[in-house]
Amino acid sequence: MDAPADLLPAPRRFTRDGDGAFELDSRTGLTAAEGTESTARWLRATLGQVTGLALPPADEGRAIRLSIDPSLPAEGYRLTATATGVDIVGGAPAGVFWGAQTLRQLLGPDAFRRAPLAAGRPWSVPHVTVEDAPRFGWRGAMLDVARHFMPKDGVLRFIDLLAAHKLNVFHFHLSDDQGWRIEIERYPKLTRDASWRTRTKWGHRASDLWDDTPHGGFYTQDDIREIVAYADARHIAVVPEIDLPGHSQAAIHAYPELGNTDVVDTAALPVWDTWGVNPNVLAPTDATLRFYEGVFEELLGLFPSTFIHVGGDECPKDQWRQSPTAQSRIRELGLKDEDGLQSWFIRHFDTWLGERGRRLIGWDEILEGGLAPGAAVSSWRGYQGGITAARAGHDVVMCPEQQVYLDHRQAPGEDEPVPIGYVRTLEDVYRFEPVPPELTAAEARHVLGTQANLWTEVMENQQRVDYQAFPRLSAFSEVAWSELPAPAERDYTEFARRMDGHYRRLDALGVDYRRPGGPLPWQRRPGVLGRPIEGAPPNR
Repeated sequence: MDAPADLLPAPRRFTRDGDGAFELDSRTGLTAAEGTESTARWLRATLGQVTGLALPPADEGRAIRLSIDPSLPAEGYRLTATATGVDIVGGAPAGVFWGAQTLRQLLGPDAFRRAPLAAGRPWSVPHVTVEDAPRFGWRGAMLDVARHFMPKDGVLRFIDLLAAHKLNVFHFHLSDDQGWRIEIERYPKLTRDASWRTRTKWGHRASDLWDDTPHGGFYTQDDIREIVAYADARHIAVVPEIDLPGHSQAAIHAYPELGNTDVVDTAALPVWDTWGVNPNVLAPTDATLRFYEGVFEELLGLFPSTFIHVGGDECPKDQWRQSPTAQSRIRELGLKDEDGLQSWFIRHFDTWLGERGRRLIGWDEILEGGLAPGAAVSSWRGYQGGITAARAGHDVVMCPEQQVYLDHRQAPGEDEPVPIGYVRTLEDVYRFEPVPPELTAAEARHVLGTQANLWTEVMENQQRVDYQAFPRLSAFSEVAWSELPAPAERDYTEFARRMDGHYRRLDALGVDYRRPGGPLPWQRRPGVLGRPIEGAPPNR
């Protein structure tokens, strides 16, 4: 195999077929076989705006030709560029789209701009053959819009960045203690009251700094429909998350009866303005179940995703221990303890979603008190939750905090803005391995894939998300897509060489990424307290 130019993620096979190149010009057409129409629309819009070429339908001659060959893997593709054109053949529509992303990379970094830099400049694709398919079916990124709201246009831009890296799952964290971000028509106070807070902690929760500007925002149901359709056109599944039974103070603020009213004055609880694990959790009542069934009924009408994420993490049990209502429910259900009560919550919605043709997925705390029978697990507290779940026959998405939480700092030193957690460099992320070696081959088949997470407590705007995500999300995309050697054997030098070209793509896209030499002046946050953790993170 020849060196794969600077393609990222690295393809399985790349061959340079001589020194020639296919020149795109006004005669170049675009042929779209059945099932490839959405990729054709994307190519005309994306390449058309930067090249100025119309790429009209063409049955013969010089053209970009899109087709489907079911003998290929569904997300696999074969791209061949010759003197007469470019052929992109995918195993299914998604494979064709990922091949089109490779074509864009082959055209050079300026193909990632939104308008031509010079009228009539030449565009060419080297004569190559690329044969490719992903390692994992779940290649995800989670964006937390509850802690800091990202306007809709920023979400659409984030989806485009995922597509450019061949990531295919957008985990949309829509509710938390600090804000509720999706319109639920039957519960209007969720957006009227729970979608904004009066002030925001500036930095880590131990900081004494505050931003006194009210913060908030939400997506209307039409916004959600647009986001889902936009992602679908890019073959990205949107997995919504509504967190329960913890991380629910914003909802309790809007509807106090959802909380443990026999323990605290829930009517006095605001939308939370700081960070950390919140003690105010949902009451284990039938009324609470009915309320969230109403929420999920509307979600199912908006999100076609098979998986619905219910959170299930960081649920303190203190209020349940003190609550006569909760203790009565434990006795009534014959549960052992409060962990069983959390499991009861999760099992209820696992059954409820399963009856409607969907699957529940939650953070690995859903293992506490017994794993819901049909649930899948997002393993975030290291690898162990995923190992336990896989050995019990449950599907797993590996996203260990110590490895792929991109809110963690990228380097030591005082210049890193609001330094959180362990140092996770670009190379560290490149050497992340999603499948624990202690799993057998049969157990490893339960690893659906992997996901990088962006929690936004200290990411107050799009620039900060860019800085924390990139370039590490670029390295993560190769881990999720490419067939790589064992972590210690990976050729980071070769990856860094390809990143030199990829930085130019990120520049063209306007991504405010962390430069290899460190943060630029406007990327720093001097004097804002973080929570750095020293030493190497645990591997398990």
